[in-house]
Order: sequence, then structure tokens, then C-alpha cells
Amino acid sequence: MTHSSESRYSRQSRFAPLGADGQARIQAATVAVIGCGALGTVEAEILVRAGVGRLRVIDRDFVEWSNLQRQFLFEECDAAESLPKAVAAARRLARVNSEVTIEPVVADLTPANIDELFEGVGLILDGTDNFEARFLVNDYAVSAGIPWIYAAAVGSYGLKLAIVPGRTACLRCVYPEPPEGVQPTCETEGVLAPVTAAIAALATGEALKLLALGPEAVAARLTTVDVWTGEVRQTAPPARDPDCPCCARRDFVHLTGQRRAPISLCGRNAVQIHERFRPVDLTELARRLAPLATVRSNDFAVRAIIDPYEITVFPDGRAIIKGTTDPAVARSLYARYVGN
Repeated sequence: MTHSSESRYSRQSRFAPLGADGQARIQAATVAVIGCGALGTVEAEILVRAGVGRLRVIDRDFVEWSNLQRQFLFEECDAAESLPKAVAAARRLARVNSEVTIEPVVADLTPANIDELFEGVGLILDGTDNFEARFLVNDYAVSAGIPWIYAAAVGSYGLKLAIVPGRTACLRCVYPEPPEGVQPTCETEGVLAPVTAAIAALATGEALKLLALGPEAVAARLTTVDVWTGEVRQTAPPARDPDCPCCARRDFVHLTGQRRAPISLCGRNAVQIHERFRPVDLTELARRLAPLATVRSNDFAVRAIIDPYEITVFPDGRAIIKGTTDPAVARSLYARYVGN
């Protein structure tokens, strides 16, 4: 380490279980945070402050006013400019630690791009909000032998679990299928910033241990926290399923795209269309929509408000349509205002 690095990380490297050798391994690591919301922003900032060598921040969405209550890296100006979360986060993180290489990626994680997005990554942290993405990450991590840390929070409750392929249960050992029925979301049930921060901190603590000491150091206990009741629980690591379709049979149905729908709900009265991967000229789209809608645009997206809907289109053709949960309505709006 350089003299400045020794000073910057001295309180961390003096922690005996980590030490100077562990700090050096952290600084040599490449980590991906997938999803830069309430969990991902805290995970990313802790990793950057801890001195991880390279951090790839991947997110498909843009900053909104409702994010500011719990998504710690963002400011009012980010929401006012409708900046992509990955871009806004990277700008803030670069000011926190100039020694870390930060790679913002504005993209929706799919089977088609997952190899590229996770290329060179040695650890993945989960900041997503849906099981479709988590099962895809799980398939990739197991197939590539890369550890990842699952995390989730809603209301005042959250949980985290480290997954080390070949050593621990994978996500599909624990959840063979996505939970059935209507599930609570941050949109319907709300969420407290303390629980997202607590779960993200626990997940990142596990990440630092894994980076500094290796996969053998991880106990992979399932940890749950409720910041409203004050209850904290740790249970024994879930048992590996000897017939798990993913880690036992290595049938990666999510990675091959067999389970991915072309349209998905975003959990906030919105639908995402991600079936079209073709470049969109945002300047031209903004010009075309200007007579029809209230339009705001930047280098990263075009947002058009066509009451009662809001359409945000990204350069790769992906779009988020707010104001409906009906895929047919979303598809119709996309075709009408963006094109086929």
C-alpha cells in the first residue's frame, strides 16, 4: 500500500482478523453490485470506503424523489435531472475514494448480457428487488463458481445470506421457486431506511470477510433483522438440496433465458419492456415526442409524461412505463410512442 493508503485504511487493517494481508486482497478485488437502490447504494459506499480495487455498479433505473428517503448516495439534483442511478452513484463514489476504479453500467441484467456485465468479477452483491434477477444471478454464480450475497428488505424487515458455490446452499436450494401469490413490496408496504442500511451493512461485512480471508471463512448463516421490533435472528446455514436443479443438476434455466418474460413488473405501478435491444436515438425521440407530451431528456434517457402515464426510454430500447401494471397497455404505449 502507498503511504496515503496505509493512512486511509489504517483503522480497518488494524482489525486483527483482517490485517494488512486482508486489506491488500480487498484492494486487489473486483466486485459487482447489481441494483443500486436502498441496498446497493449502502453496499457500494461501504466497499468503496473499504478500498475495494474495482467496483462495477449495475442498475437499469433512474433516480426519483421517492428514492431519497433511503438511497444514501443520491441527492435532490440527481432526481431533478432524472440521472441513471449507476451514473449518479459513480459520481458520488468517485468523490469518496479516488483510488477505487468505479464502473457504472446502465443496463437491465439479462441472460444475453450477464457474461459481459460480470466479466472479471470475483464477488457479486445483491441489491435487486425481484426473484427473476436473483435467480439469474444465482444461475450465473453457480455456473461460474463465483460467490454472491443475497439480500432483501421491505417494511422494517430484512435478511441476508452468503452463497458460495460448491460449499453452501444456493438460492434455489432455499427457494426452489419464487414465492407464490401477492408479495409485499416497498411500493405497497413501504420500507424504512434503517432496515435497508442494516441489511446492506451485514451483507457488506460478509463481503469483506470473504474478500480478505476467502470463501472458507464464510459461515453462510441466514440472518434476519426487524428494526421496528428490534428482533435479530441467525439460523444455521440452510442445507444443500442434493436434487437442486441449479447447484446439483446444473440445469440453468434462468441463465439460458427459459424463464425470462419479455415484460416484467417493476413493483411500483410500472411495467418494464426489455425485449427490444436496438439503439434508440434519444435526441430524435425527444424531438418526436415534444409535441405530444411533456418531455425531459439527458444523455442517458428520455422521459415523456403523457397523462396518466410516464414513459422512460433508454438508449438500448428498454423502457419503463409508469401508471399501469398491465403488460398489454405498456406494450401498446411503447408501440405507439416509441415504435416497433
